[in-house]
Amino acid sequence: MVKNTVLTPEQTNKALKRKRIKSKVGKIFAMCFIYFVLLMLYAPLIYVTVYSFSSHKITGLWGEDGFVLTNYISLFNMNNIYSKEIWSATLNTVLVAITAGLFSTIIGTLGAIGIYYLRKKWLKNTLDFVTQIPVVNAEIVTAVSLCILFVFIAKIFNIERTFFTLVIGHVVLTIPYVILSVQPKLEQMDPSLYEAAMDLGATQTQSLFKVIIPDIIPGILSGFMLSVTLSLDDFVITAFTRPNDVSYSDIKFNTISTYVDAKLAKGGLPNQFRSFTAILFAVILIVMIVMNIKSSLNNKKLIKKETN
Repeated sequence: MVKNTVLTPEQTNKALKRKRIKSKVGKIFAMCFIYFVLLMLYAPLIYVTVYSFSSHKITGLWGEDGFVLTNYISLFNMNNIYSKEIWSATLNTVLVAITAGLFSTIIGTLGAIGIYYLRKKWLKNTLDFVTQIPVVNAEIVTAVSLCILFVFIAKIFNIERTFFTLVIGHVVLTIPYVILSVQPKLEQMDPSLYEAAMDLGATQTQSLFKVIIPDIIPGILSGFMLSVTLSLDDFVITAFTRPNDVSYSDIKFNTISTYVDAKLAKGGLPNQFRSFTAILFAVILIVMIVMNIKSSLNNKKLIKKETN
């Protein structure tokens, strides 16, 4: 026989208080953990931003003139060699990222559509598996493999690594991510639309560009943005596939990542790079804030429409 224990009002109140205390302690611990993680993420950025206003060569020390805008003024002075190097590396980085993003988006989108419409299930599963290997594979393996391939081709055709070898490396890196971005949109698409377009007299090409692609545009755009983002901050692929001793405006071809690596190997980054980092951080922060505000406003409009 199991006896049913009846709690007194005092015992019930004590139990409720204990639950409230545990809940408050849990919330406090969770908030402390979140703020600690945010601090670890943003402390280096805040640190660099603060000392971007210092003219001292060593980060963490202030010059005799104190809080100044010398680094920012020097950054936009193209007569300064360091500023010239920084903007050249930035231009190269953006150019490579956009070029690789366009190529990988086109190839990845067509590849995703081709895989989706394969009739043989075993071949479709095999290609799905193969396209996911570069995502989980170590980037250094891909970089070394591409480097060996380009060296082999260079010996046969007597050509050096160029801008296009760098773009090819970034395309190889980013194509799988485009495929993974487009495939879910293809799965959500109504397959009868394509068949209906064909029945109404549209060719395969017309059905592709007028039915399929407009329906998967969000996946294509997200794949493009993801590929550009991955390309912008890539170092390993870039270091192994970039041109050898190719000059651009009297400066060796560098992206931001390889430029930072080269300067750190020689003794340290110039002061102008602190201000460049602070400006880049501020621009990204402003863009994110604007996007969040715009998204919240759109959500409020949708809620109003649904309620009305």
